[in-house]
Amino acid sequence: MKIAVINKSDTTGGAAVVSLRLTQALRRLGHDARMVVVEKLTDFPYVIRAASDTRKMIPFLAERLKIYLANGRDRATLFQIDTASDGLPLYKIPFVREADIICLNWVNQGMLSIKGIRHILESGKPVVWTMHDMWCMTGICHHAGSCTRYKSPGHCGECPLLANATTRSADDLSAKTFLSKQNLYNGIHSNRIHFVCVSDWLARLAGSSTLLHNQEVSVIPNTFPVDSTAIPVTDRTNGKTRIVFGAARLDDPVKGLPTLVEATRILAFLYPEIASRLELVTFGGLKNPHALDEIAISHTHLGKVDPSRIRDIYESSGIVVSSSEWETLPGTLIEGQAWGCIPVALDHGGQSDIIDHLHTGYLAPYDEDPQENAVSIAEGIIWATQAPAEIRTAMFKSVCDRFSEEAVANRYLDLFTSILQKED
Repeated sequence: MKIAVINKSDTTGGAAVVSLRLTQALRRLGHDARMVVVEKLTDFPYVIRAASDTRKMIPFLAERLKIYLANGRDRATLFQIDTASDGLPLYKIPFVREADIICLNWVNQGMLSIKGIRHILESGKPVVWTMHDMWCMTGICHHAGSCTRYKSPGHCGECPLLANATTRSADDLSAKTFLSKQNLYNGIHSNRIHFVCVSDWLARLAGSSTLLHNQEVSVIPNTFPVDSTAIPVTDRTNGKTRIVFGAARLDDPVKGLPTLVEATRILAFLYPEIASRLELVTFGGLKNPHALDEIAISHTHLGKVDPSRIRDIYESSGIVVSSSEWETLPGTLIEGQAWGCIPVALDHGGQSDIIDHLHTGYLAPYDEDPQENAVSIAEGIIWATQAPAEIRTAMFKSVCDRFSEEAVANRYLDLFTSILQKED
């Protein structure tokens, strides 16, 4: 089977990493899977660069300019918004034309336009669109947060991400993009699209959305490197328990860093003896260099790290924490489990697809009050420091069964096969 996996990058961002893993897993199972990207950072011959650096910038800049002008020349949310107004003609790439099936992933910021996706559908290719966030079901945002307009009987509009209030209206940029997606999904070739959500939580949101509630949606998790022959480490503390917190950008508002910082203050104040035996290890970029200043327990910041080092970081630690406000399927929790770290996370998103509370980790109840979330995270960390050894064995088996590359790749192959059989 020839499978074209399309994603903006082959390594930058969570969607890129898991898309490359899926491509490699499909190849190991004997299929001709190749990745099509505009940002190629690896030297793998099966990763196809879709355009030159100069050519790829044309649709990227065109889309940003249109967003900038439509939002009253306000740049505040310029890179939180995508409209797919402009893109590259990927349907002309030879391997895309030859492929039996097209697997779209994160294709924004000038990679694929809505018109370009329609061209792919018109070519007769079935499309599996893996949703790594909410963009397919909203007007212009990737995470709707507390906004529910994507569920409204009509369409988006009055978008809170349009930073310039004078540009918000019932017919604003979000409403226009929403209608463009609606026309795509309900068009003559709409039966060629099958959506995949990476978590049950995301699928529930899709089912409640105006755009996707009548569409075909499956749930297949992302794939993660799991050595099923490895033996989970049961005791690695040596008197000091390391807590891992990592992200591409640690102080991205979605990641909830202030909640974790407050949790360390609670630990230091209420549980000083336990806190003295804890060390927080953070890795990833920072926009605000002072974002980590108030951490109240022993702390080491590793900065941006090479992906080859991440396993070593987890294997030298005992707990992995996610304090994100919401996540579709937080990879750090799966990686942590695979390499022996007990996960502690807020139960607000795809975390419950990963953690079975008190059996394979700790799901802290989510609250609109950040202080309550900080208390819950602190309590989860205390629990994890005292968790029995069999927790690690259970969570390791869970990861192997559900998130290993072979398990996930086979689920995609089953879906591809069923779609192609319908085509016949």
